[in-house]
Amino acid sequence: MRRADFHFDLPESLIAQRPLDSRSASRLLVLAGDSLRHCRFDDLPDLLGADDLLVVNDSRVIKARLMAQKDSGGRAEVLVERILDTNRAICQVRVSKPLKPNRCLYRDGHRIDVVERDGEFYLLDFNAPVAEYLDTCGEVPLPPYIERPADAADEDRYQTVYAAVPGAVAAPTAGLHFDEELLERLRAKGVAIGSVTLHVGAGTFQPVREDDLSRHEMHAERYAIPRATRRAIDECDGRVVAVGTTVVRTLESAAATGNDCGETRLFITPGHRFRAVDALVTNFHLPESTLLMLVSAFAGVEPVRRAYDEAVKQRYRFFSYGDAMFCERNEAGDV
Repeated sequence: MRRADFHFDLPESLIAQRPLDSRSASRLLVLAGDSLRHCRFDDLPDLLGADDLLVVNDSRVIKARLMAQKDSGGRAEVLVERILDTNRAICQVRVSKPLKPNRCLYRDGHRIDVVERDGEFYLLDFNAPVAEYLDTCGEVPLPPYIERPADAADEDRYQTVYAAVPGAVAAPTAGLHFDEELLERLRAKGVAIGSVTLHVGAGTFQPVREDDLSRHEMHAERYAIPRATRRAIDECDGRVVAVGTTVVRTLESAAATGNDCGETRLFITPGHRFRAVDALVTNFHLPESTLLMLVSAFAGVEPVRRAYDEAVKQRYRFFSYGDAMFCERNEAGDV
């Protein structure tokens, strides 16, 4: 298939700029085979059985955006992609002219050294523990389609209630709909809940530039599946329900490689044979994005296209702070 096969027209007014007051009050479009049903997110316990296993991504978003000055005086916007070790990180740096090695940036008198450049990324030495420095000086890295500065409310709402392992620069947004009350209702019904960790990188917002999807290369992301979650998956008598595309990529990567931790560049497109996931909770995604391609591979190209047409018609809210879908795996394959 080609990139253009995943295009759809989305009115800008449907791009959610802020979350709802209540996490679980979002709308939920349920796609099962060819059928569509309109629900609320807090109806999710009615869609799951006592034998089902819900798998969430416990990655925690770091304050990965940092405003700084070049040593020449110009403005620089740093977005941390990945922390490599205590003091160093791979970053995107938005500047008027590309930086060369041995240049430096300043933030309130603190120096950050440019070590090297690799394509669109820079290796920066923060001359301090990166995680601690960002926690003090950084900002919540809201996605580019949220057209406002991050505020204090985003520090809470652009984070899942079960976030535990710092390292992501973008939230695993399907999980933003869960609150503690909903999680307790799921547990009370007997639904087991397991966690994995995949740190979402800034590359998740990079567009697919190749029309031929076989030529697109995914950015690498680290993942880990704890032993308790692996045991729960192996012993699950019901469905494995992934909360978000990051969980799908984690579980499918592990199923393909046999490794419960490592890096993945898995690009899931229609025709992929799913081995580990039976149902999916996900947000509504960007046109022509790898995330939409994954959902289409999972639930069927035509059913997902009809679901998105219906979501636009019914004015569902899109993207990170928007509404959600519940999809069952389409056993008929790419239809």
